[in-house]
Amino acid sequence: MTKNSGKGGKSHKKMKNEHEIKRELLFKEDGQGYAKVMDMLGSGRCNLKCLKDNTDVMGIIRGSLRKMKSKNFIRKDDIVLICLRDYQENKADIVHVYTTDEVKILIEYGEIELHEDENDEFVQFL
Repeated sequence: MTKNSGKGGKSHKKMKNEHEIKRELLFKEDGQGYAKVMDMLGSGRCNLKCLKDNTDVMGIIRGSLRKMKSKNFIRKDDIVLICLRDYQENKADIVHVYTTDEVKILIEYGEIELHEDENDEFVQFL
């Protein structure tokens, strides 16, 4: 008879890869901006509100963010980095998704500013 070694099985294998990787914080460059996800439309598209000028834009999720391996799930009210298109004013490409910790760091650096409204909280570009 074999003896149980203690570590193994499905639950241990699932927990093995749960380490959060510290990634570099991306700031906006020329032609880029910050936006808030207002609504998910499906097929890799979503409605965005640009924080620079409060305009509504349709965002298209970049191919590398669509893959399940990236674990960058885009949900409503997330802050994203977008690349504005020169030839289409109503569309933008989603380049990066910020976590809640990264949004707090962006607020500390003064890149975006948090304002409270009567209805709910929203983030505005500084």
